[in-house]
Amino acid sequence: MKQAHPTPSDVFNNEDSNTSANPHIDNVIATRLSRRSMILGSAGAAATLLGGTALTSYAATSGSSMGTASMTAPISSLGFTAVGKSLADQVVVASGYKIQVLYALGDPLTANTPAFKNDGTDALFEQRSGDHHDGMEWFGLDADGKPSATSTTRALLAINHEATTDEKLSSFFIHANGGASTLPRPAGEVDKELAIHGLSVVEIEAKGGQWQYNAASGLNRRVTAMTDVMLTGPAKGSAHLVTKFSPDATRARGTLNNCGTGKTPWGTFVSGEENWNGYFFRDAKDDERRGKKDKQVAALVRYGRKAGDPSRHGWESAGADDKFVRWNNGALAANAQSDYRNEMNTFGYVVEMDAYDSRMAVRKRTGLGRFAHESVSFAKPVVGQPVVAYMGDDARGEYMYKFVSAAVWDAADATPANRLGAGDKYLDQGTLFAARFKEDGSGEWLELSMANPYVAAYPDFEFTSNADIAIFTRLAADAANATRMDRPEWGGINPRTGELYMTLTNNSNRTVDGDLGLDAANPRYYTDMKGSKESKGNVHGHIIRLGEAKPTDRAFKWDIFLFSSEADADKSRINLSNLSDDNDLSAPDGLVFSPATGLCWIQTDDGAYTDKTNCMLLAAVPGKVGDGEAKTLSYKRSDGSEKRVTTFIGKSQSPDVLKRFLVGPKDCEITGLCETPDGKAMFINIQHPGEGTKMTDIGNPAKYTSQWPANAGYGAGKRPRSATIVITKIDGGVIGS
Repeated sequence: MKQAHPTPSDVFNNEDSNTSANPHIDNVIATRLSRRSMILGSAGAAATLLGGTALTSYAATSGSSMGTASMTAPISSLGFTAVGKSLADQVVVASGYKIQVLYALGDPLTANTPAFKNDGTDALFEQRSGDHHDGMEWFGLDADGKPSATSTTRALLAINHEATTDEKLSSFFIHANGGASTLPRPAGEVDKELAIHGLSVVEIEAKGGQWQYNAASGLNRRVTAMTDVMLTGPAKGSAHLVTKFSPDATRARGTLNNCGTGKTPWGTFVSGEENWNGYFFRDAKDDERRGKKDKQVAALVRYGRKAGDPSRHGWESAGADDKFVRWNNGALAANAQSDYRNEMNTFGYVVEMDAYDSRMAVRKRTGLGRFAHESVSFAKPVVGQPVVAYMGDDARGEYMYKFVSAAVWDAADATPANRLGAGDKYLDQGTLFAARFKEDGSGEWLELSMANPYVAAYPDFEFTSNADIAIFTRLAADAANATRMDRPEWGGINPRTGELYMTLTNNSNRTVDGDLGLDAANPRYYTDMKGSKESKGNVHGHIIRLGEAKPTDRAFKWDIFLFSSEADADKSRINLSNLSDDNDLSAPDGLVFSPATGLCWIQTDDGAYTDKTNCMLLAAVPGKVGDGEAKTLSYKRSDGSEKRVTTFIGKSQSPDVLKRFLVGPKDCEITGLCETPDGKAMFINIQHPGEGTKMTDIGNPAKYTSQWPANAGYGAGKRPRSATIVITKIDGGVIGS
């Protein structure tokens, strides 16, 4: 029986699952410790929570381990003219630069795969580029096709394929007639959609001043939603990961909704699984079948999958084949070995892949926690010290995380014979932490382990092992009283200081008071108008940064590097970074530091300012924590009383140090960035141009909101395609200088 279905915006990138109040931890300690004093003793509990060390003075050289031998001299002022705002259906880049479309949705990855027709009739997507190019990393190749840290003309690009451009269920641009808009879904359509998710590896090379990708390279690779992967780390073998496909909970299938990326110190690619919850379905009776006391019910709700909620694509409706049935994660059989009640628990991790070796199975590193992962930022490793990685959970009111490995860094592992073996060593055992931001500009990392009494005795969810913490990480962070943030997305490590920068894209749930009231690290509430549409909360987002004496410390200092805003917004309450028409922005998302220049590149994924400009890429000269000032903001509470919030603002962002470099085509997101080691070629992704097109207009290209990149001379047809572009300076110089 066919049934109506919601639009994708109802089930994708709109998660709002954190209902924890998480009051200020200083007000919670006394009551929680008294309640648990019979368990572990109050003194021991306080020591566990607050950590055994304190930062008595912040060292400006916190990133001294971040060597700069391969970097250019520091850039103090950006060397290009700012690009103006644009609503054109084209990529606009700064004067003196040129762009080239390199690799787009549907491009063949084998010599025998037919050219992409781009009319919805194409097949064999397991052998083509996937859709929604997102995070991306550079893996150099020498003249013999071997790994190279110095090559600037030949490489592999490892790329995430996050999602699909869809409306009313189907990924309509890849189906001839736009696809089905009711259930059940046709199996052939679902097969295509399963294949365009995941990862790709593609060989590229510069020849005669032009870049090209090699469709016939034996190093090209696709990983899809159906690829066998390994489960590793503390959750491997857990009863919560048992499925019909893997009764011993050691394997899973595929990776999904891959967003941000990272590159490990041992030379592998890591990819974050983000909005995976919306792909699953369980019927309205599933809570009843499981039993209200089953902790899986609380976990499913906390991870955005309430009983009866529709799935994004309806893949579970496509037939009785196991590849479709797995997307129904209801408790439908006698036990977990006979159904897919735990299938959703096998998603939400950091995925590690050896880009150089397609023979090696992809790993899901459960030790890095399960949440809506974006990028992974590694501190520069120090011999004899643990490896440290930073991550964000991209949903409203979620947390920032840090992972500290149990193993200490061995310099020999920078070029190991077995790269994924090094990943086993450093990523499968360690400790997760969640961040708490204090009102005085300091902060602490809260341990998420059974050694933390707040986690071990959490009244709202029973943790029995560190495997539980790896699978139900959000609930552990709730228990530890981490600070609820405004959608933590991409992070980056400033190579000159070692400080962590993280984008907080926006938060429509942020209020003056109440469950998600203002705090020092998330201090803005305002009304923004887009035409006649009113939005409230932290509409435009901000970028926060953290400094530690050393990456393994539990204490840190923080400030807000950049408050995103429209240039003409109130400078006393909204435009706190003093932005102008040359550098105003909304919804910072991607963030990458250039290893060659140290510049910070900021990318936007915006819906609030798109009546004035398409999404963009900006360059920033970063400073350091504490280079600005304190600022107190005043608000009226719902009861009429005054609420004052003091925050810490980085230095004013003049166009000399923050400037718009590029604006993309209509309806796109600018995302993913990597460079050649010399900083002379930059690769970025243009994601989902034309996503505002209506499925009913699939047969009328004149009604597509974008025809990019076909209108830039790339490829067949007129349907818009996500694609990777390469940017170079016309004079051959370093980008941004």
